Amino acid sequence: MSICPNGLTAAERKLQKRMETDMLQKIWEWCLITVGAAIIAAAVFFFLMPSHLAVGSISGLAIVLSELTGLGVSLITLALNIALLVVGLVLVGRDFGVKTIYTSLVLPVALGVLERMFPDFTSIMGDPFLDMVCYIFLAAAGCAMLFNLNASSGGLDIVAKILNKFFRMELGTAMSLTGACVALSAALVYDPKTVALSMLGTYLFGLILDHFIFGVNVKKRVCIMSDKRDEITDFILHTLHSGASLYQAVGAYTGEAKEEIIVIVTKQEYIKLVSFIAQADPDAFVTVYNVNEVIYRPKKLI
Repeated sequence: MSICPNGLTAAERKLQKRMETDMLQKIWEWCLITVGAAIIAAAVFFFLMPSHLAVGSISGLAIVLSELTGLGVSLITLALNIALLVVGLVLVGRDFGVKTIYTSLVLPVALGVLERMFPDFTSIMGDPFLDMVCYIFLAAAGCAMLFNLNASSGGLDIVAKILNKFFRMELGTAMSLTGACVALSAALVYDPKTVALSMLGTYLFGLILDHFIFGVNVKKRVCIMSDKRDEITDFILHTLHSGASLYQAVGAYTGEAKEEIIVIVTKQEYIKLVSFIAQADPDAFVTVYNVNEVIYRPKKLI
């Protein structure tokens, strides 16, 4: 048994290092969640509220209710979020629920701070359509950050996550569906132009949200036919630290049997893999597909 200078065995030192790494990753994750919530709050305050748009979100519904009741948007947002948090905890899971509770508290607090800092704030762009476009891109970026970390900003995002989990509906589509109901609520207090902009914004928000989410998570399915099968497989397993599958394939013209390598890799891994294949076997036959979602249980390395 080897003993490190600090009195720990090699195994204990390795475990300690892994725990420290996990802790740093957790801290970084919560920092990103805070940033994502702050981005959404800024998008709501600077672009959504001044134009009185009800683009499909709980904040959009809060704006409509604020006009009807006279209560602050931050207070209504907090109340609506609390009503939906229990549903998220029960149906989606504890990790998602805890993170969403945190963001649901950060969002109204951030809105309240902005309301106090800029009590008489008016539209930056001076045009509802431009405000809507700016809100969509900024809020979609924030929502994508949260969804990719298994969190949400609360409210309708929880409903969208439930639809995604139980009906395998894309998050952008789910957000558009639930948000359309909120956008229609604008008809209670605003003119038809505002309602139309809210509906258009809700649809575009769903499209852009999916673009941000899948743009981050997209992977590559690479199918490789090569005479250097062992070298390529070894590179995948021990350099990329990924898994691969081997399938028997027979050429229709030659009747020759070969094993095809199939691997799912990230964009960064794909670049390394293609560069290695180009060096190891320039004559390799490679086909590549985009993969938007991979569902699996990671294997523990011994």
